[in-house]
Amino acid sequence: MRLTEFWQRMDDQFGAGYAQSVAKDYVIAGLGDRTVSQALADGEEAKKVWRAVCDAFQLPDRLR
Repeated sequence: MRLTEFWQRMDDQFGAGYAQSVAKDYVIAGLGDRTVSQALADGEEAKKVWRAVCDAFQLPDRLR
């Protein structure tokens, strides 16, 4: 998954403004207790980060 697709999915699920807030402020256990922004900056694959977001926010399986 490319970063552009990742951010589009984030915007689709949380809204453009709130997606950035989720990425910066919400610590996700599935990312090693990091935020989305930290995980991406550390080089985690966007697909892995997206799956962790799906788990943390209990998004439907069809969105994975």
